[in-house]
Amino acid sequence: MARELTHTDADALIAQYVGPHPSDRGLAEYWLHEPGVSVWAIIATLEVSGGDVDGVAAMYEIPRAQVEAAQAFYARHRELIDDRIARNRFA
Repeated sequence: MARELTHTDADALIAQYVGPHPSDRGLAEYWLHEPGVSVWAIIATLEVSGGDVDGVAAMYEIPRAQVEAAQAFYARHRELIDDRIARNRFA
């Protein structure tokens, strides 16, 4: 289960872990700097896992904070990322 983040905490997580993809700077393609996983992929995995933050972190071998950063970024760009997930599903 995701913890509630303050706006300041969310800003800090996003600044620390999330940034533009080097080959596509659109917001829907932003990714976690390390290990280089797209935010949309993390969110799609969370959806199919029933929101299991710890399970997704373990699957990608990343700290929970990186999943929370992806969630914080998603909360701010939900429509763009939902569209990106949908494009991937129907590709």
